Amino acid sequence: MTLVLVALLAAAGAGLTRSAAGAGQDDPVRSVAADLRCPACQGESVADSRSPIAAAMRQAVADQAAQGRSRDEIRRWFVQRYGPDVLADPPARGVELLLWAVPALTLLAAGYAARRTLRARPRRSGELPTAPPAAGPAPGGAARWAWRWSALGLIAVVVSVAVAARGLDRPRSDPTPADPVAVAVGLARDLEAQDRYDAAAQMYREALRDRPDDTIRLRLAFALLRAGDAAGAAQAATETLAHAPELPDGLLVLGLAQRRTRPTEAPRTLRRFLTVAPEHPAAPEIRRLLATRP
Repeated sequence: MTLVLVALLAAAGAGLTRSAAGAGQDDPVRSVAADLRCPACQGESVADSRSPIAAAMRQAVADQAAQGRSRDEIRRWFVQRYGPDVLADPPARGVELLLWAVPALTLLAAGYAARRTLRARPRRSGELPTAPPAAGPAPGGAARWAWRWSALGLIAVVVSVAVAARGLDRPRSDPTPADPVAVAVGLARDLEAQDRYDAAAQMYREALRDRPDDTIRLRLAFALLRAGDAAGAAQAATETLAHAPELPDGLLVLGLAQRRTRPTEAPRTLRRFLTVAPEHPAAPEIRRLLATRP
C-alpha cells in the first residue's frame, strides 16, 4: 500500500513539473489569455476568440506583461474588475470542493492505515510473548479500524464524485462567464486612461450593440471627440440628446463637435449648455471660448 501511495505522489509531482515547464515555454501573453474566458463568446478563451472584446483583453494582458507584471498579478487584475467568472477555470465553489477535499482526506486516512499496519510487526522466533494488557483492544485492532475507516473514505470518494459530477453536468442558466457590456466598458475606460481613444470608442460601440444605453453612448461621443472624429461625436451626442434634451454633457460634447463640423451652430449649442448647467466644471472654459470667438 505504501509503495502504491508513493508511486501516485511521484506521478502527480512529475505531471505538475511537466505542466509548469510547458507553461513557461509558451508565449506569456497567450498563456495568460488562455486563462481568461471571452465574455462575448460561448466556451472560448480570450486566446482563441476573434471578438473585439477578446482582442482588447489580449492587448491589456500584453500591456501589463510589458510592465513586468506576473501571470498571477494579471489574473488578479481581471478578477478585481470583472469577478472570478472571467477566469477560464474559476476557483472551486460549493459541490466542486468535494472533488478536492474528500480525496485528500482519503489519502491521509490511507497513509495513516499503512503506517499503523507496518508498525505492527510479528513476534520473532524464540521471543517470549509478553503478557497481554488487562484491558484494551486486541493486537492489531487499531490497524483494522484504520483500514475500515479507509474503506469508508473510498466509498465517500465515489459518492462525492458522483454527486459533484451530477451537479457539474447540469446546464447553467447563464453560461456567459462575465457581463460582456461591463467588460467592454471597463476596457474602454482603461484605454481612455492610456489616451487610446480610437480603441476605447471601439469598445463603447461593442457595448452599445449589446445594450443601447445613453450613458455609454455619451462616453462614446467623448471618446470620438478626443480621437478627432468630430462628426461621429456629434452624431452620438445628438442621439443621446434625443432622449434627454437638457443633458449638460450631451450639449457640451455636441457644441464642441460642432465647432469643427458646423461652426455657425456651435455658439448656440454651447450657450444652451451654459444655461442648463452654469456651475458645470467646464463652464468657465466655455465662457472663455465664446468670449474670444471672432
